[in-house]
Amino acid sequence: AFQRHAFDVILMDIQMPEMDGITATCEIRKLERPLGLHTPIIALTAGVDDSDRNLCAAAGMDGYVSKPIDPAQLRMAIAESR
Repeated sequence: AFQRHAFDVILMDIQMPEMDGITATCEIRKLERPLGLHTPIIALTAGVDDSDRNLCAAAGMDGYVSKPIDPAQLRMAIAESR
């Protein structure tokens, strides 16, 4: 979908079937890099410790929201990613 459409922000679930969110984010960043693009990616995950947060940041994610999703937290993460 990323290759077919432009997105303002991507909400990336970390635990997905076939390709996890970390791998998907790394692939998106590889596609963006040569074009000089950067789409904000916010991690959505049940993991809440620093190692999860660090893993998301290392993959190139711009923000992190733990589940269950708090709408105010999500809005803040999106605003901070821009």
